[in-house]
Amino acid sequence: MSIRHQLTAAKRRVFFGWWIVSAAFLVQTLHSSLMFLSQGAYMIEMQATFGWSKSSISGAFSMLRLESGLLGPIQGWMIDRYGPRLVMRIGAVLFGGGFLLLSQIQELWHFYVAFGMIALGSSLGGFLTIHTTIAQWFIRKRSRAMSFSSMGFSVGAIAAPLVAWSLVTIGWRETAVISGVIILVVGLAGAQLFRGRPEDYGMVPDGDIRQAPTELAESGTDKTAQAPTEINFTVKEAMRDRSFWYVAMGHGMALLVTATVPVHLVPYLVEQNGWSPAATAFVFPAIMVMQIIGQVSGGIVGDLYSRRMVAAAAMLGHGAAFIILAFSAAPLAVGVSVALHGISWGARGPQMMAIRADYFGRRNLGLIAGWSNAITVIGSVIGPVYAGVMFDWQGDYTVAFWTIGLATALSTVLFLLARKPPPPARYRDL
Repeated sequence: MSIRHQLTAAKRRVFFGWWIVSAAFLVQTLHSSLMFLSQGAYMIEMQATFGWSKSSISGAFSMLRLESGLLGPIQGWMIDRYGPRLVMRIGAVLFGGGFLLLSQIQELWHFYVAFGMIALGSSLGGFLTIHTTIAQWFIRKRSRAMSFSSMGFSVGAIAAPLVAWSLVTIGWRETAVISGVIILVVGLAGAQLFRGRPEDYGMVPDGDIRQAPTELAESGTDKTAQAPTEINFTVKEAMRDRSFWYVAMGHGMALLVTATVPVHLVPYLVEQNGWSPAATAFVFPAIMVMQIIGQVSGGIVGDLYSRRMVAAAAMLGHGAAFIILAFSAAPLAVGVSVALHGISWGARGPQMMAIRADYFGRRNLGLIAGWSNAITVIGSVIGPVYAGVMFDWQGDYTVAFWTIGLATALSTVLFLLARKPPPPARYRDL
C-alpha cells in the first residue's frame, strides 16, 4: 500500500489507544464518585452508626493507599508479565466485591477487612495499571492522553453529590450494594479494552503509520515513521538514578494533600466551621471543575514544554491551597483554595507517569512505576492519619492543614532537581 493510501486509511479510523483512554475515563469516574470523593461522607455515616473515632476510620481509608504502595512492585510485574487486561479484571471484581462486603459490616475490624478488599481492587484497576498502559500507547501525546483519561476522575464529582444523597436518604448499606454492582458491570466491561504495547498488535504509539525504509525515502519525511528509538532502563538502573527518587518523593508529598482532602475536608467544613452538608456537596464538584482546567492546560503544556516544571509549579499550588484553608473557612478563602488545589492536581497528576516513561522508557515501566508507587504511598498514608490524629488531639484541623501545606510547597524543589538521566552504560558502549 502506498504512503498516500496508508495515510488516508489512518484518517478513517480512530487509533485504538484512544479507546483505551476512553475506557480509563469511565473506570476513573467510578473510582472518583463511588469511593475517593465519598470517603468524607462515609466517615460521617460510620461515626453516626458506630461511634468510631476519626483516627480509627482514617486508618481504614489510609489502607487504600498503603495497599497500593505495598502492592506496587507485584502489580507492576503483573502488568509487564500478563498484560493490563487481566489486572484490570481482577481489580474490578475485588473493588466491586469490597463494596458488597462493606454493606454487611458490624464491627470495626469488619470495616478494615472490607476496605482492605476495596483498596486491593481499586489499586489493581487504578492509577498504576491505567497510566502504565496509556504510557505504552502514547509518546508525543502522552500528557494529553493521560490528562483526558484523568478527566474521568474529575467528572466523577458530578455523581459524588448523588452518592452523598444516597448515603443519607437510602442508607449507607444500600448505597454500598448499588456501588458494588455498578463497579462490577462497568469495570469488567471497561477492562476488555485494555491491551499491552501497540507494537504487539501491529501498531505504533500515537497512531503513527509504520513505514518501510524504501517508503520513507520516497516520502521524504519520517513524521509517520516507527516510534523513535527508546532508551529503556531496567528497574535496578532506574533506582540507581537520583531522579527516580526525586520524582517518587515529590509525588508522595503531593499525595499528602490529595489524600487528606477527601477524608477530612467535609468534617472540617461541617463540624469545625458550621457549614451545612448541603453546602459542602458543591465543594468537590468545584474542585473537579478546576481540575479539568488544570488537566487540559497541563496536558498541552506538558507535551509542548517541560513536564517536570508543570509538576513543580503544581506543588506550590497544592501547598498554598492547604495553608489558606487552615486559617480560614470563609467562602472566598475556600473558593481560592479549591481553585488552587483543583488546577494544581489536574495539571500535576498526568505528568507523574509521563515523566517516568520519558526518563526510563516503556519496556519495564510497569515494574519501575510499581516500585516508585511503594515510595509515593507513604505520603497518601501519612496525610489522612496525621490529620485525624491531630484533630483528635487538638480538637481542630488548623495545625494539621498548615503543616501539610508547608511541607508540600517546600517539596517543589524535588521536581526542580529531577533531570532526565543519561543512558545506561550499555547504551553508551554501542
